Amino acid sequence: MSDRLVIDSLDFVRNAGSRHGKIPLVELVRLHDLLFDQEGELIYQISGQFDKNKRPGLYVEITGKIHLHCQRCLDKLVHHIDLQTFLILAKNETELNLADEDDTIDAILAVPDLDIFNLIEDEVILSLSIALCHADDECSMFKLKSNGNGSADKTQPAHPFAALAALKKTN
Repeated sequence: MSDRLVIDSLDFVRNAGSRHGKIPLVELVRLHDLLFDQEGELIYQISGQFDKNKRPGLYVEITGKIHLHCQRCLDKLVHHIDLQTFLILAKNETELNLADEDDTIDAILAVPDLDIFNLIEDEVILSLSIALCHADDECSMFKLKSNGNGSADKTQPAHPFAALAALKKTN
């Protein structure tokens, strides 16, 4: 298990801090339920900077490849992560609530012990769609059959209860 990185968020910005590294997926426990397996790692870079309005914030970049469950066939789905975001650091709850009212701003509460791994994990989880699926031509839910001239025709997906109906007929 690698060392977790904890920063004082406002101090990190004041000192124009910058960190980068890799996080093995096995360490992102809250993400595990969404994953097909825990293979791989995420690469991150985080830097403290002020925005054009002189507000402190964290610029976060995350890249990597994770394996999710296709919501149609439940097989492994390779999903590429490529995130860039700027998070305003709100100094108190009032500032955070004001930022939350503006849909163009992403904000978090400035804390003296911000766990970077948790921040990375939050951003990845928030970036995922509710129902990610393979492309139709890659999903095992769609069967391919030969049309006699060497090419394949795509058929409709099997009805979800077709297997149960077949079992009922054999009994």
